Amino acid sequence: MIFSRKRSEHERLSGFFLPGRVSRGIVITRPEPGLGETLAAVEQAGWRGYASPALVVRSRVMASGEARGRRHPVAALLLTSGQAVAAVAQALPMGISFNLPVFAVGGRTAERARAAGFTQVYSADGDALALVGLLRQRLSPKAGPLLLACGAGQGGALAAALRSDGFRVVRRVAYETRSASGLPAEVAGALHEGRIAVIAFFSAQSARSWFDGLRDAALRAAAVRTVALVLSPAIEQGVRSLGWQGPVVVAARPDAASMLAALEQVPL
Repeated sequence: MIFSRKRSEHERLSGFFLPGRVSRGIVITRPEPGLGETLAAVEQAGWRGYASPALVVRSRVMASGEARGRRHPVAALLLTSGQAVAAVAQALPMGISFNLPVFAVGGRTAERARAAGFTQVYSADGDALALVGLLRQRLSPKAGPLLLACGAGQGGALAAALRSDGFRVVRRVAYETRSASGLPAEVAGALHEGRIAVIAFFSAQSARSWFDGLRDAALRAAAVRTVALVLSPAIEQGVRSLGWQGPVVVAARPDAASMLAALEQVPL
């Protein structure tokens, strides 16, 4: 008898535990927070997870007076990534409080904001475009300026879209990212040996950074023949621009749960 345990419904539907099939690997390129929980989720679904964060994230100090002393108090805090939560929470008070309405791009970012102590948290359950739509429904431009806490070099398009709707947006850098120094030896070995079936990308920036870290031509050739699992059509375009040769599977929604569900579409 090949297997000693009953197959889960996910395994039965995905066909992962067919007789004679060996476990395949999936590379998770997102940094913490999020890396550990994603690895646990894919491994629970029957995959062999490999940690290979493409970016290193460092919180920036947000001065305590940055939002204070304005003619109008801040009406809401905008979060496009869970990476910004720690910096914002550490900077309190900055003319805001934990009672300030928080509008988050997705469910996981919203959960992190609640865990940090914010009491009024709303999730757009999508991307930046969905966040704009949520703000249009929930808030009037007359309510006051919005504080957008984001990564260095990010948030410009979102701020511009909101300003075109009449909102005043104060954009502040809460964290910065840099490319990881290289590929973990375990991941390089698995790529060389053909044990990687899927590489998961959560942003176009992380896809470029991770690919740039493949300094060996053989590693690049092996990587682009795998399945790329991506969070959105925009990331799909970025991955294809890198010369990806294998299939690209796009999550139905731009969140980690949909990424996991999309694994069932992976052609193995």
